[in-house]
Amino acid sequence: MNLPLTNPYAVGLDQNPANFEALSPLSFLPRAARTYPNRIAWIHGERQVNYAEFYRRCRRLASALTAHGVGPGDTVSIMAANIPAMLEAHYGVPMTGGVLNTLNVRLDAATIGFMLEHAETKVLLTDREFAPTVAAALAKVAKKPLVIDLDDPVYTGPGDLLGEMEYEAFLETGDPEFEWRRPTDEWDAISLNYTSGTTGNPKGVVFHHRGAYLLAIGNILAWNMANGPIYLWTLPMFHCNGWCLPWTMSAVCGTHVCLRRVEASKIFELIDAHGVTHLCGAPIVLSTLINGAQQQNRRFERRLEIMTAASAPPSSTIAAMEALNCHVSHVYGLTETYGPATMCAWHDEWDALPLDERAVLKARQGVPYAVLEGLMVADPETLEPVPADGQTLGEVFLRGNIVMKGYLKNIKATEESFRGGWFHSGDLAVMHPNHYIELKDRSKDIIISGGENISSLEVEEVLYRHPAVADAACVARPDERWGETPCVFIDLRAGHEHVTPDELITHCRQHLAGFKVPKTVVFGPLPRTSTGKVQKFVLRDRASKL
Repeated sequence: MNLPLTNPYAVGLDQNPANFEALSPLSFLPRAARTYPNRIAWIHGERQVNYAEFYRRCRRLASALTAHGVGPGDTVSIMAANIPAMLEAHYGVPMTGGVLNTLNVRLDAATIGFMLEHAETKVLLTDREFAPTVAAALAKVAKKPLVIDLDDPVYTGPGDLLGEMEYEAFLETGDPEFEWRRPTDEWDAISLNYTSGTTGNPKGVVFHHRGAYLLAIGNILAWNMANGPIYLWTLPMFHCNGWCLPWTMSAVCGTHVCLRRVEASKIFELIDAHGVTHLCGAPIVLSTLINGAQQQNRRFERRLEIMTAASAPPSSTIAAMEALNCHVSHVYGLTETYGPATMCAWHDEWDALPLDERAVLKARQGVPYAVLEGLMVADPETLEPVPADGQTLGEVFLRGNIVMKGYLKNIKATEESFRGGWFHSGDLAVMHPNHYIELKDRSKDIIISGGENISSLEVEEVLYRHPAVADAACVARPDERWGETPCVFIDLRAGHEHVTPDELITHCRQHLAGFKVPKTVVFGPLPRTSTGKVQKFVLRDRASKL
């Protein structure tokens, strides 16, 4: 029998412009603008902009940035609340070939300054509200970026204009018909997000166009989103590019409802005024809705879809949300996975279970997003999967197209995180018999408070600077409002027994961002192993009972 010498499906069937295009979420916007040019793209205060104008504004931004030298490999940073400029930056910046870096508005000046230097930021878009922090950060940067002010008319508080031009005037210098740059390689970087580490400086997580495209689609599949949803921005857009939802919403031609600050009265007002259908957030968002509804004695007329991450919602929260006519979906992911990568996919038959049993199931981080290729719980050294018995502890490993390119300028950390061909999450979990994972601990002792990562070591380092502190350990304490808050255990030096918890909290407030400041202080000797290591699992148990 004569066998073919070559694969017939590989002959004359090459990639060409007619059958191959690099995947990029940027492609969603021109399609939405052509298909629904008059549909409202975003709402902010009294202003509304349709998709045709949204696309023109993004092209203006890309044109203006290009005129100021922004191109492939250049970083444009933005320090802003959830305002339209943030949405436009998600398109206008990568349309230049550049990389978008969204800055966490809750961080201190020293950290922001490090990020601007490390990213080699060429242009900085900055919201007037955060002028004091940005001004102090820029003072630490040797090579100053071009600064463009975001003078949001909805914001009426204090804050100076720091830049050379205001954003709207900057857009006017751009061409609304600008021929923007499409990526030639879907592996090109689209964004840079910094993640809190347990030691040293934050690491810069690099996303590529392919991953952003797929996660944007993955959100649609996970949430069963139909055409034209109304999405309220209760999730900060600086978190993993808002879990890629700035791009998801263009794919489904939905409407963004902007929100500067998470406040119950404003959330209810916007939900009623605009018919909001979807929102995301940490447990604090759920608490805000519940408390606001109780005060107003109300529920939502139409079902509200809510996606929450971080700590699993307790049964009381689930019951309260159901009473409000809300459906809560529990997801899990990391900055390194573009946001949510797994979901507690719900089974219809589970609806008939008692509330407590439903809460146990909903607490699980679940199964992979459709766009995640691999998920396992395994031994962190051998990478041997643990038994799916719901008992054996292992580390969560992920792999696929929605895993980051790597850490910017940090080859060692990148190689370590990808050892063995899997991304090492650092999170500990069990695998249940139905192949749903459930997180049990965080191997690096990161505390997640209101959706924000807090390094326990960073808090401890600040405490050790106080002359009265001989020994310190920081762990997570469960909190109904924030999910978790920092709880510190302190052993005082002899002669300093007069020191109070308030004094130590004030000391921390002088050196840490507000959300990182301990909420609870406990005095006494720390439990240690025979080798001198602090037994943090003992302290976590104590904190949970306070």
